[in-house]
Amino acid sequence: MNPFEAGQNAQWMRAALAEAQAASAAGEVPVGAVVVRQGQVIGRGRNAPIQRHDPSAHAEMLALRMAATALGNYRLDDCELFVTLEPCAMCAGAMLHARLRCVFFGAADPKTGVAGSVLNLFDKPQLNHQTQVQGGLLAAECAALLQSFFKAQRQRKTLSASPLREDALRTPMSRFDGLSPMPGVSVYLNDLPSLNGLRLHYVDAGPADADQVIFCLHGYGSWSQVWQLDMAQHLARGARVLVPDLVGFGKSDKPKKEATHQVVWHAQVLSELLTRLDLHQVLLLESATDAVHEPSVDASSGRSLGQMLTVLAGHRLLRRESCVVPRLTEAALAAPYPDSGHQAGLRALAPLARLAVTQRAQKNT
Repeated sequence: MNPFEAGQNAQWMRAALAEAQAASAAGEVPVGAVVVRQGQVIGRGRNAPIQRHDPSAHAEMLALRMAATALGNYRLDDCELFVTLEPCAMCAGAMLHARLRCVFFGAADPKTGVAGSVLNLFDKPQLNHQTQVQGGLLAAECAALLQSFFKAQRQRKTLSASPLREDALRTPMSRFDGLSPMPGVSVYLNDLPSLNGLRLHYVDAGPADADQVIFCLHGYGSWSQVWQLDMAQHLARGARVLVPDLVGFGKSDKPKKEATHQVVWHAQVLSELLTRLDLHQVLLLESATDAVHEPSVDASSGRSLGQMLTVLAGHRLLRRESCVVPRLTEAALAAPYPDSGHQAGLRALAPLARLAVTQRAQKNT
C-alpha cells in the first residue's frame, strides 16, 4: 500500500467517502468532506445544492460551517480538511479564510479544480496565508464513485427516448405554498432500481446518528405532510424521522398509468430506500385515522403496505405500529394534484384502502 494512503489519513478520507455516498443516494453529485481537529471529526458535509436550493452548499462549505460552529470560531488554523474531490475556487477561498492547516483531496477535477488542475490557489505567495494541500488520497475510490454516478445518469437519459415535460410528472412547487413547513430537509432520488428513473421524495429530519430511527408511511389519500405535527414530537425526543412520499403522491413523481401502483411495488421501492440509507432497528409507523389515512392493502395477499415492507425488509425493522395522525385540510390534501392526470395513484389505491376498512370492520364484529 502507498504509505500516503495508510493510517489515519485514509481513515478520514473514508469518512468523507461515506458522506459522498450519502450525497449520491440523495441524487447529488457524490462529494463528501470532513474537518478533523486533534484526531476528532468536528465537521461533516456532503454535496447538497439541489436539496437546499443553494449554490454554495458544497460538501467542503458545509463541513467548514459545522466545524466553525463546533469551535465557536471561524478560524480553523489547527484543523485539517479531507474531501473526495479537488476543491473549486469557492471552497478553496473559504479554506484559506479559515486558515486551515492542511487540505487533503482524493480525485482531481480537471474542469474546476483549483488545487493544481486548472490553477493552484493554495500556492499564491501574494496571499497572506498559505494552506498546505495534498491530492491523490484514495483517488481511485473517490473517482470510481463519481464515475458510477455519472454513468447511471447517462444511462437514464439514454433510456428516456421521449422524455415528458417536468410538469407532466411533477407537481409545481407553487402548489405547496402556504403549507406549514416540514422539519428537516427534502431529499429527492431517482436511482433506486425499482424506480426506473422516477423521482422519489422523502423528508429527513433529526440527527443522522440518533439512537432511534422512525420511518413514517402515509395512507392512500394523504402524503408526507400528514406527519408534520407528529414529526415535531419525535424530533423533540432526539429521534431521526424519515417520511417518504409514495410514487404518485405528494412531491414524488406521478406516473399516469394506474397499473403502476401495485402495493408490492411501492413496498419494494421503500425497501430499497431503507437499504440505500443503511438503516437498522427502524420503528415503522403506518397512519391509521380513517379511510383517507388507512394503509393500503394488496387485494391478492390482504397485506398492508407496512406488512409487505416488513416481509421485504424485516431485518431492518425493530417493529411496526399503527399511529393515529391528524387529518389534513382539504386544501392540503389536494395540493399535490393539480389535475386528474396527477391522480393515478389515488385512483389505483382507493379501492385497496376501502378493502382495508372492510377487513378491519369484519375483524371487529
